[in-house]
Amino acid sequence: MQKLQTSQPQTAAKKPSYDRADWQRGYESQPNEFDYWIDNIEGKIPAGLQGTFFRNGSGLLDVNGQPIHHPFDGDGMICAIAISEGRAHFRNRFVRTEGYIAEQKAGKILYRGFGTQKPGGPLANIFDVKVKNAANTNIIYWGEKLLALWEAGQPYRLDPCTLDTLGLDTLDGILQPGEPFAAHPRIEKGKNGAGDRLVNFSVKQGLSSTITIYELDESGKLLQRHAHTIPGFALLHDMVITPNYCIFFQNPLSFNPLPFLLGFRSAADCLKFSPNKPTQAILIPRNGTDEVKILETKPCFVFHHCNAWEEAGEVFVDSICYESFPAVEAEGGFREVDFDSLPVSELWRFKLNLQDKTVQHQVVETRCCEFPTLHPNNVGQPYRYLYMGVADAPRGNAPLQAILKFDFVTGEKQIWSAAPHGFAGEPVFVLRPDAVAEDDGWLLSLMYDAANHRSTLMILDARDITKGPVARLHLKQHIPHGFHGCFTPNVLLPIGS
Repeated sequence: MQKLQTSQPQTAAKKPSYDRADWQRGYESQPNEFDYWIDNIEGKIPAGLQGTFFRNGSGLLDVNGQPIHHPFDGDGMICAIAISEGRAHFRNRFVRTEGYIAEQKAGKILYRGFGTQKPGGPLANIFDVKVKNAANTNIIYWGEKLLALWEAGQPYRLDPCTLDTLGLDTLDGILQPGEPFAAHPRIEKGKNGAGDRLVNFSVKQGLSSTITIYELDESGKLLQRHAHTIPGFALLHDMVITPNYCIFFQNPLSFNPLPFLLGFRSAADCLKFSPNKPTQAILIPRNGTDEVKILETKPCFVFHHCNAWEEAGEVFVDSICYESFPAVEAEGGFREVDFDSLPVSELWRFKLNLQDKTVQHQVVETRCCEFPTLHPNNVGQPYRYLYMGVADAPRGNAPLQAILKFDFVTGEKQIWSAAPHGFAGEPVFVLRPDAVAEDDGWLLSLMYDAANHRSTLMILDARDITKGPVARLHLKQHIPHGFHGCFTPNVLLPIGS
């Protein structure tokens, strides 16, 4: 295993690369739904790029003028950009969840969320523990189903061509009513004639936490399911896989339910980070029978992992790590967040020695980063290239405005920035049809263009992102800053489009 060079601190930028008002405007609600061919294209869509790009995120950041307190609580809005023969078609639709329909009819906030309280103070929130399934976190196309995911609830199924909401989905009876299906599945590419697998999980929290693992084949059929109980409260947003393990990091967070039950605070405001307690790496054997392994490491907080793999009896995990929980202050809104007061998200590499039960970590990249992605064939395997959304400035906390390509073999970094008026979305890697090298593909990222108050799908050559986008597909409107997306080689368009 090559020894990486630790990223060295660099001189901080004297002036912010962004205007705060620009970033805030990217969180304006987009209540409208659109359906059109994109006619404003700079550059040329690559001839080999065919398929549909999906993106999920909070489309409404208020309900009839009543603001939500946390971006995790906005109603899910799916964007689809179908690309075929050099043309592209845009469509967006809200997921018609139970909560969305009820609140649109009432014209006000009816549900509590992760960080949002109903208007009216404690009396309006006391003993109300029902939170809204916002279906806003991720979108996957699997087994010919398009599923909007939210980690604490069932997926909502959509028509993949029209984006019409078909309702809550049990995955053909795999899930019981109300049983959650997390928002960060991992797809393991089949080898030696084996088919691809979707590996996902759910978590039920309490004094102890139960993690259920699901593995589905390409048609959506359940291959295996097994549940495991671990001690303590576990807030698990993401996982990584290797051929033998599902790996979670249990952040050192505690949850005090009393202020939440009494209506004084939101669920997010009842979380407390314990800097003197270790983060735990939890390795659940994928065979469902071997013993769960729990190793302790330096206290840190992880939303998103990059990848994991096994090598010479050790397990390596690359993750986006914060020194502590990046909480939104209870008295302020997320648009008023003080970036300087929040911990910076960095790229860390962990080495887990299962025999000695020890964990070592190395800070690989100190530039503020999030939303990692890689070549899909390397999920759970050793890999060379990682792509992330990053801040424009090399140091300090800031909104994501750039894309970074990291070469783990040479240590080389490539950066393309949309600053000062552009704000980056998650990059999605799309493989070229005739690809040979690991970076032989494109990156698709939906970015917010504050100068024109619109969003643009950027298409970058993953081999050299420093050249800038090979094509910019300018939308007619803005899409609020969002979360996660996917790409399928299927061109999914409604009949007659």
